[in-house]
Amino acid sequence: MITAKTALCGIFLHPAGHTRSPALHNAAYAALGLDAVYLAFDVVPGDLAAAIAGARAIGVRQLSISIPHKEAVFPLLDRVDETARAIGAVNTVVRDGDALVGSNTDWLGVARALERETALAGKTAVVLGAGGTARAALFALRQRGARAIVLNRTPGKAEALARELGAERAGALEELAAIPHDVLVNTTSVGLKSDASPVAAAALRAGSIVLDAVYDPLETRLLRDAAGRGARAISGKWMLIEQAREQLRAWSGENAPGSVMEAAFDRAS
Repeated sequence: MITAKTALCGIFLHPAGHTRSPALHNAAYAALGLDAVYLAFDVVPGDLAAAIAGARAIGVRQLSISIPHKEAVFPLLDRVDETARAIGAVNTVVRDGDALVGSNTDWLGVARALERETALAGKTAVVLGAGGTARAALFALRQRGARAIVLNRTPGKAEALARELGAERAGALEELAAIPHDVLVNTTSVGLKSDASPVAAAALRAGSIVLDAVYDPLETRLLRDAAGRGARAISGKWMLIEQAREQLRAWSGENAPGSVMEAAFDRAS
């Protein structure tokens, strides 16, 4: 293993053009006086094993794992903690000696973003999507005492996920209009750098809370539609910041400054 004085950190994802994670982490490192750098790496799925091996060889201290690698990375790690195993997705890898250890901070990002607006216990929540972020969202909702329903473009995937993570039921995206809900969380990529929404505006409910994990653009079509229907809209910015704070804490032990990360996110817009 090669070692460097400056701690090397970064994110593996594909595509990589939209990520603001480097801006958040590097701003926090500077504020905390950490000798560290965080870089974005565009890793196509077929190269993930080689990329993890490379990170291992050069002594990378912490990696964020994003779409589409959150499930595929499992067998490439030395250990995965209980929370990440329960969720079925890894979004954080930290070096522990010579070992690479997987964990998940996405669920805290979801929970804390929603808790900016409401307590979740007893609420009925719908999650759109069935990938790694959907897994974290369902775990967060169940941990906080909400009733969870999962809807996906492919209902079979939603049904499998509902059974695995304890959602009350599952179905197709088009079923949203018929489901009374207090909270809606979009974990699909629909709306990323586009003006599309995963669901029709008429399916959104006044008084509900809508969190879109997509943060580019900052105000997605889904969030505009939600506000227009009298719902409270929460940008994916807050989920990104909260999960990033936990990632930094996981490898450095430092409490990341949320206000610094927020300002860095806004400058990167």
